[in-house]
Amino acid sequence: MAWIALMIAGLGEVGGVISLKLSEGFTKLKPSVFTILFGGLSFFMLSLSLKALPVGTAYAIWTGIGSAGSVLIGMYWFKEPRNRMQLLLITCVIISVVGLRVVEG
Repeated sequence: MAWIALMIAGLGEVGGVISLKLSEGFTKLKPSVFTILFGGLSFFMLSLSLKALPVGTAYAIWTGIGSAGSVLIGMYWFKEPRNRMQLLLITCVIISVVGLRVVEG
């Protein structure tokens, strides 16, 4: 259950960052509200996962999901620049997150 909570926390982090981008500096109400909701969900689910997982592992996976997800959605949805090196490095982040999950069990 802790791993599911951590995955939801990571996805909430992605939702929060994307909503933050869409809020245009908190000048748009709806995305601003979603930023707060996703952020709250993310922290709440992270706190649940920390009851059973080591803080270092959970934090690394949470930030990895948030980072990789935000970069990939930014590239796809917002047409942000991409090149082979960026994609390689994001792949390394994803492999690291999966590796931490496998090692931690």
